[in-house]
Amino acid sequence: MSKSEVIKILKEIPIFQNLSDEHLLLIARGFMINKVKEGEFIFYQSDESTDLYIILDGAVKACLLDPEGKELVLSIFKKGDFFGELSLIDGKPRSATIIAIKNSIVGILKREQFLTLLKNNPMIAISLLSALVERMRITNEMVGAMAFLDVSKRILKHILNIAKKEGEKTKEGYIKINKITHRELASCTGASREAVTKAIKILKFKGIIFERDGYFFISPDRDLRL
Repeated sequence: MSKSEVIKILKEIPIFQNLSDEHLLLIARGFMINKVKEGEFIFYQSDESTDLYIILDGAVKACLLDPEGKELVLSIFKKGDFFGELSLIDGKPRSATIIAIKNSIVGILKREQFLTLLKNNPMIAISLLSALVERMRITNEMVGAMAFLDVSKRILKHILNIAKKEGEKTKEGYIKINKITHRELASCTGASREAVTKAIKILKFKGIIFERDGYFFISPDRDLRL
């Protein structure tokens, strides 16, 4: 991947949008670019590393793993997203495990280099804080959903969050998203696959969602039907 391609991606990332091409070129020059295969671990929870990662292509998931290998997916990061910012800021071990869910290309920015950027460009700190706040809100919603909502509502909430980011509205008013497997839904909502299967059946029975050609379609009046 050329420096110009890296710079183009950096310009689309909120924390770097206010930087000049000169500063972006300095970042691109200091980048280490790694290719990771689907299923490969980028780092593990509690690892002693403090670099910032930016996805140049592909997708990864941040998750918590228990000793038996069960996982809870905290977030999915795609092209243009960054991760690893907590350890970057406080220098402490990683708080989650990152696994590639597609063949991906990631850019790695060293902590020392990023801190130098912060000193010279205070707006990056403000943008980074905004991103952190947004992620905290999403985490709070996830915790609240797992504590107070039944599986059907948790799944619908997760699907709607994806729909807000990636959904496409049809002529009939439905929201269309790529189909999500029961295994993925279980990992993202803290439910068993059996519970997810039952919940999906309930949502389909109520007409809230339906499947067709590899997509989920969400009803425009879902709130009235739930």
